[in-house]
Amino acid sequence: MSTAEVPRVGDGRALAVLIFGAVVIGFVPILVRLSDTGSAAAGFWRLAFALPLLALMSMRGGTGIDGGPSRLALLAGVMFALDLGFWHYGIALTSVANATVLTNLTPVVVTAVAWIFLRQTPRKLFLLAVALALAGAFTMAAAKGGAHGPAPGLGNAAAALTALWYAFYFLAVSAARQTQSALRIMFWSSLTGAPLLLIAALLLGEPIIPASLGGWAACAGLGVLHVAGQGAIAWALGRLPAATASVVVLIQPVVAACAGWMLFAEYLGPVQALGAAVTLAGVALAQWSARPRPSPDPPALKPA
Repeated sequence: MSTAEVPRVGDGRALAVLIFGAVVIGFVPILVRLSDTGSAAAGFWRLAFALPLLALMSMRGGTGIDGGPSRLALLAGVMFALDLGFWHYGIALTSVANATVLTNLTPVVVTAVAWIFLRQTPRKLFLLAVALALAGAFTMAAAKGGAHGPAPGLGNAAAALTALWYAFYFLAVSAARQTQSALRIMFWSSLTGAPLLLIAALLLGEPIIPASLGGWAACAGLGVLHVAGQGAIAWALGRLPAATASVVVLIQPVVAACAGWMLFAEYLGPVQALGAAVTLAGVALAQWSARPRPSPDPPALKPA
């Protein structure tokens, strides 16, 4: 990556927090399936249940939420609403694994935007790592036995388009984190996205209220996972380059595929398992390639 990024790349704590957030978000599709609401409505409840927690954490942490949102926080909220709406429909129409894998085509968009507009030139090894991780993701999505759901083709398309919204969300949060706390960004982006998702759910004629106590529990759980998972990702984005972070979060589809296999009997065949292993290898290579280059030793002085 560019030399301006080097001091942030080697933050081991930020990487650990990012991995934690990615693993947590990997369980979100399970709760979406159990929410007993429409797809956009599940996104609304996720943000609605998260908002009180975010407000309390912001006030107790001393960051505050007064003064209104920044333009970047508003942009992040709009992009995240689009992300959740398209992703949740993908989850409803195709397999948990496919919906999560195709959503995480984000590194292609993030790396391209950072390269073209932010002049953050990636290393060749990093580009190879992105290609490797995406190859593994495509293998998981395209493998036979992975086409679950009432409309896998439409679901896969919705999930793939989600990658565009998630990429712009990533870039907006990454830029906002230069001057704002993660909690403040999370609160205002969630407050922006929640009504947009509710309006979408109403226009699409979705069931808004969960049909069971288990559905309410799933919606509340989505709020908790949003605070823990997306909050961890937002915090890490203040310390890691967006392109690197977007590759690391490809851990999400591996977690989602395993959870879908265990809870919904979505068969995880050998080809999909291989794809998961290749994806994780690409993630590891991306982080290794983004490590700071060692400083060259100064030339030795010749004795007088």
